[in-house]
Amino acid sequence: MSLRRLSRIGFIALFVFAAGIADASSLPSKLGKIEFPTSGSREVQRHFLRGVAALHSFWYEEGLEAFRQSTKVDPHFVMGYWGEAMAHNHPLWEQQDTQAAKEALAKVKDITQVTARERAYLDAVKLLYGKGDKRSRDEAYSHAMEKVHRDYPEDLEAACFYALSLLGVARNSDNKFRLQVQAGAIGLDVFRQNPDHPCAAHYTIHAFDHPDLAILALPAARRYAQIAPASHHAQHMPAHIFVQLGLWPEAAAANEAGWRNSVAWVEREHLSKGQRGYHSLQWLHYVYLQQGRYEKADEVFQLKLKDMIDASIDAQAQDSKTIRRVGKYYERMAGAMVFERERWELAATLKEPPGWEPKSYAQAVLTFVRGFAAAMLGRADADRHLADLNAIRSQGFAKNYFKRPERLDIWDLEIQAAIRVSNKDYEEAIALMKKATAIEEKLPAPSGPPRLIKPTYELFGEILLRAGKPQEAAQQFATSLLRHPNRARSLLGAARAAADNGDREEAVEWYSKLLAVWTQADPTLPELQEARRYLKKESTP
Repeated sequence: MSLRRLSRIGFIALFVFAAGIADASSLPSKLGKIEFPTSGSREVQRHFLRGVAALHSFWYEEGLEAFRQSTKVDPHFVMGYWGEAMAHNHPLWEQQDTQAAKEALAKVKDITQVTARERAYLDAVKLLYGKGDKRSRDEAYSHAMEKVHRDYPEDLEAACFYALSLLGVARNSDNKFRLQVQAGAIGLDVFRQNPDHPCAAHYTIHAFDHPDLAILALPAARRYAQIAPASHHAQHMPAHIFVQLGLWPEAAAANEAGWRNSVAWVEREHLSKGQRGYHSLQWLHYVYLQQGRYEKADEVFQLKLKDMIDASIDAQAQDSKTIRRVGKYYERMAGAMVFERERWELAATLKEPPGWEPKSYAQAVLTFVRGFAAAMLGRADADRHLADLNAIRSQGFAKNYFKRPERLDIWDLEIQAAIRVSNKDYEEAIALMKKATAIEEKLPAPSGPPRLIKPTYELFGEILLRAGKPQEAAQQFATSLLRHPNRARSLLGAARAAADNGDREEAVEWYSKLLAVWTQADPTLPELQEARRYLKKESTP
């Protein structure tokens, strides 16, 4: 399908209400500037527009509250119920509260007073919660939004929700790349017409969150936080592009802002700690590790542990989901702490905080970390962890875009390879890593902190270095850096491979890049001293 260019020119950067115009600064906090005329009154429209703007930043709690305020003012306001139903669908997180959405839509009793455009939106959302499995409903909704977009080419909201529907369908589609690019093209066109539209920047970032496409979303990433300063998700989202491009200072700033914003929101609204932005916190932890700021990373990890302990103590007085929400990402942060610093001895001391009961996939991550670390230390219990990992895999777990059994296959191979390395059986370790990289190649492209914990190409390069094959190792590190630009361990590996291969000019280039990434690194890091020694030696006549 060819994309239609939206034709509207001279967008006025104001919220346009059905009964008039209001500047965004008149709202309690800023979420961007949109147009979405409806048949509601001025007061109803004020709540409705805030709800739609919140939706575009995936601030579903705020969106729900705003839509419910609109129908409290006018119980016959149809689009308020449409918005409430939309807020129960989180397409990029594969979450949907079908029952709650149907209950909201059931409150629509009379549509005789709505416009044809409003009716089209309502018909589309009904398909999202209609018959069939979720995938077929997502596709039916997307086709309906395509028609709305085609019938109302000047409606930027139709363009936005159509683009988002494409991203939702793309999640588990064989045609993923094409759908992402299509959604991104729509987002860029909206961005061209209204640089203050939250969807324009947000959905462009998601569409191009890919190593080969990220550069296309860099302007949107640098703009989004300014568009919607009230949203902690909007503060975090630019980091998706910054991490893809290895722009660590920008990524740190984005996640610091996202975390601070979420904490302030939770305190202001008197919410449980489970609503804090632990997604931003996990990313911040990873970014600090890439910058060699290990002391800062430790502070973040300790903050995570404190929140988990506090949540377990206070759980009796809070909702039952709090401990699970606060504990989210703990296993990935623990894994990053062990692998990025190669602190193998630390893995055996990792203890689940009191009250936290990890689900099977999270348990698989911790089992992999412990098993790999034991193998690197030459300990016999590596085999036990490997057996535990295989037991988790055989018992199964809730699979989705984020939780994939292929990753357990890779972790199995990486532990086996580490066992072979500890026994100096490099040829077998190399054979195992060839299988691991082949599996990773078929998984979704990297996004953010590696879900594999240890990228296979990087590990393969490190094993080849140990095996005395620096030229082959250099090829693996080069591939790793294409997938994870400026990743510290891959930069270090590339430098070592070049040095071992006698390529001084190449080694100087890689060590210099590592030092550029580590401008804020802890001064005592041995890898930092290694890079400086090499560069000093090569610069000496």
